[in-house]
Amino acid sequence: MKTIDGKARTVSEVLKGKRYGIDYYQREYRWQRKQVKELVDDLTDQFLQWYRLGQPRGAVEKYGNYFLGSIILSERDGHRYIVDGQQRLTTVTLLLLLLHRRQGERKDRVVLEDLIYSERFGEKAFNLAVEDRRAIMSALFNGEVPDTSEASESVQTIVARYQDLDELLQEQVEEIDEAALPYFCDWLTEKVYLIEISAASDEDAYTIFETMNDRGLSLTPLDMLKGYLLANIGDIGQRNEAARVWRERIEALRKLGKDEDTDAVKAWLRARYADSVRERRSGSENKDFERIGSEFHRWLGEHAEQLGLKSGQDFFRFVCEDMVFYTRQYERIRRASLSPAQGLEPVYHVAAFNFTLQYPLLLAPLRITDTPEVIVRKIRAVAVFLDILLARRAVNYLSMTYGAMSYAAFLIMRDIRGLEPTVLVDVLVRRLDEQGCTFDGTADGRRNGFDGFALNQWSKRYIKVLLARMTAHLETASGMESSAARYLVEGRGRYEIEHIWADHYARHRDEFASQADFADYRNRFGGLLLLPKSFNASYGDLPYAKKRRHYPSQNLLAWSLHEQCYERNPGFLAWIKREGLPFVAMEDFRKADLDARHALYRQLADRVWDPGRLVAEAG
Repeated sequence: MKTIDGKARTVSEVLKGKRYGIDYYQREYRWQRKQVKELVDDLTDQFLQWYRLGQPRGAVEKYGNYFLGSIILSERDGHRYIVDGQQRLTTVTLLLLLLHRRQGERKDRVVLEDLIYSERFGEKAFNLAVEDRRAIMSALFNGEVPDTSEASESVQTIVARYQDLDELLQEQVEEIDEAALPYFCDWLTEKVYLIEISAASDEDAYTIFETMNDRGLSLTPLDMLKGYLLANIGDIGQRNEAARVWRERIEALRKLGKDEDTDAVKAWLRARYADSVRERRSGSENKDFERIGSEFHRWLGEHAEQLGLKSGQDFFRFVCEDMVFYTRQYERIRRASLSPAQGLEPVYHVAAFNFTLQYPLLLAPLRITDTPEVIVRKIRAVAVFLDILLARRAVNYLSMTYGAMSYAAFLIMRDIRGLEPTVLVDVLVRRLDEQGCTFDGTADGRRNGFDGFALNQWSKRYIKVLLARMTAHLETASGMESSAARYLVEGRGRYEIEHIWADHYARHRDEFASQADFADYRNRFGGLLLLPKSFNASYGDLPYAKKRRHYPSQNLLAWSLHEQCYERNPGFLAWIKREGLPFVAMEDFRKADLDARHALYRQLADRVWDPGRLVAEAG
């Protein structure tokens, strides 16, 4: 093997003025939202441990480092090629691109352009020089998000992850605000490191790649936890049985997806044993909650005695009873989050908000001695609580990220651990009242709840969830077969947010003084529906009077705008009369009509996310 060089380099050193090719055999970019979210959460979490408001920019030099992983490069004909690491570098490039746009023209902006591209002959040459990505990267850099339905897998995934990153950064505004932004950019480029392994030939680079990925794999925290637990079971028969049970459970969890086995163990240990959490201030050290998330094998070894693990029998019981029970419940809950399960529908509803902290919260009140009926009641109660809380946070534009919610989630989790159903519901009702936000707004008066709720880049994901839930609730209450999943599942025939008003200011000049005023009002929640993508493409640009003719063939919420909905529709008519909901057909849809519709949506939302649902779970 020829010369091999391995060196720790900052993001800036890896990308500034550099250009990398990507070999054909690993060209597709395949990272999903989960990997992107984990990266953003890790980066912001590490940064916020050091950042303090009011520090000089120079203080960033003393901040802690973060290791992003390794990349393997080879050289060929004077060009550098990525053998391993393009997923990571592509994602980092998209993150830098979004940070560049977010900084705008502020005077203290960090120059990031030369980490994203270099310019030759008037054209941008991006750091990852892949021809079929050049157009989309240029479009994204210019703030455009074109239709990529006919593009390659990599291009489609790049756009999807760009949108995920944009949304995740929007959610981080409270943690990394305008004051912190240049500090974060400095830290990301100068204090985040990769190990760059360079080989002089493709052959050497591929050998390194195979060695790192196919042989001598490092033990994962899950492997080390298994070894620790089994080593403490002295009886050989019990040890073999525990090993068999462990293997069976891990294999079942892995069928759910990548990292589900690790996620299940984290959720179990946090739910049952985390008694402390890092304080919400810069420089605070990690406590139980964070350490279980990053090094649960080491944490458990240090806390074995507090967990009652003293004898071999204790360790045997821990694996064959505790681990089996909680990972089975995790598996059950996780499946219910992916597809509605009878009796556990609220779990799916919470998952639609992309709230990953629900799993330890749902496991927290469960006991091994609980009957199947009690287990379902407890899971439902916590899920209904979270569903109401997240809907309230959504309409108040409050972040639901890990960083924003982990502290509160821990406190709730600790309070509900092992509670019986009636006591559990009492605690959850009290906690719901203490969260400081309702559909009327926040307790501090900074957010005005439903009144100000409208479509924007941040709220888009949540508006789709709210509309899906409200539409399904209206249909079910009217005696129709329906579910939120019908409107949320992606794929062919997927539903999209539809503006009742087409984007034509000229049609509304008599009510709006400017294009900006019209655009703001058009985005109000009451002016939106969920309709199939094909409908939007065919009729979305029509005036309301022509568009509404097609609403009777659509879902009940859209149909309710047409007078046909109020003819021979006994289930619907009986329910809205009983509930006192002011549904009416609207021949025109002017500003006052949108206001009325917005008020109607508020009343419908009050039924869907009624706190009385939580009280009902007490049985």
